[in-house]
Amino acid sequence: MIMVGAGPRAVRDRPAWHDRRTGADDVNEGVCMVGLRLQVVPEPGVLVDRIWMADCDDDTPVSAVASYHTSICCVRAGGVTTVYLRGPVTRATPLVCPPGTEFFGADFRTGAYLTVAPPAGLADWNDIALPTLPDGRILLGGQTWETPTPDNLDVFVDRLHRAGLLIFDPLVEDLRYGCTVPVSTRVAQARFRRAAGLSRRAFDLIDRTRQAADLLRAGSPIREVVARTGFYDQPQLTRVVRRLIGHTPGELARGDLVVTL
Repeated sequence: MIMVGAGPRAVRDRPAWHDRRTGADDVNEGVCMVGLRLQVVPEPGVLVDRIWMADCDDDTPVSAVASYHTSICCVRAGGVTTVYLRGPVTRATPLVCPPGTEFFGADFRTGAYLTVAPPAGLADWNDIALPTLPDGRILLGGQTWETPTPDNLDVFVDRLHRAGLLIFDPLVEDLRYGCTVPVSTRVAQARFRRAAGLSRRAFDLIDRTRQAADLLRAGSPIREVVARTGFYDQPQLTRVVRRLIGHTPGELARGDLVVTL
């Protein structure tokens, strides 16, 4: 989650930062933003869904939406960077983006997680702040690391993977996309929860709700969104979208908000 969404992918050359500003007309790649500058690099590496960076010109209220991602999040203020490990979030949360502070981070690919901090223990804002040593380096997994920056965060994540601290369980994506897996239901559920930090049911609800928000922002009628995303009826969609996204389907459909998922 920002701030403050089949099969192995090849590492691509890091694309240029893509700047998305308030007032943009498209559905952004979360937070509902007013006055927030957000830059996103989608899929910069095999185990990273996206790298993002955000800041604000003034105290800016934002609504952080539910997310199934496990992430490394960094906060830079007064020349000091603090690095946090963050897990999935199961409901929208009101936050404030303060001026003079920069936020950046990497959202891991579904099924990727740090062995030293299982996602379930990080869920719903149970973040872990990594110790910062006197020389400015951070401590993770019993090793010291150079504190990452927005420009080398993908390299930092790759080093964690090569050191064996960041691992990937392909079974999570197999289950997510309906593939047959060669293990029992009980084992599959346990592995899914260990790697994702959520049950399959909770993960699926977040996934479908984020899809619904995308469709609403794109102008799809609410009845069509209900049918396409598997909700029972419009009242259920309204309740779940309000809880997980922080706004009603009508507010999303009117386009008054810039929503990143």
